[in-house]
Amino acid sequence: MMESRPAQQCSTMNELRVQIDRLDRELVKLLSERQRYIERAAEIKSERSTVRDEGRIADVIAKVLAEAQEAGLRADIAEPVWRMLVERSIAYELEAFDHKHHGSK
Repeated sequence: MMESRPAQQCSTMNELRVQIDRLDRELVKLLSERQRYIERAAEIKSERSTVRDEGRIADVIAKVLAEAQEAGLRADIAEPVWRMLVERSIAYELEAFDHKHHGSK
């Protein structure tokens, strides 16, 4: 496992890139875990119309922006990234829902 090092302790571009690559690997694992929850949601939901929930989307974005502020992540980075993540997750959930409930695709 790659040793974590604070950005301030990196003195070369190579050291920074090694840490960014380490974080990218962690993010992929977390996104994979998130995807499994999306797949399970598609199995649990009985109505396709419940896949897109505008109230839930607003709640997720609000929570992410609050967490981003707390963590020092700029909102102009966090918000578009999460909006894209949510939209791609909804598209995937719709596909999974259709496959599970209708055997299509």
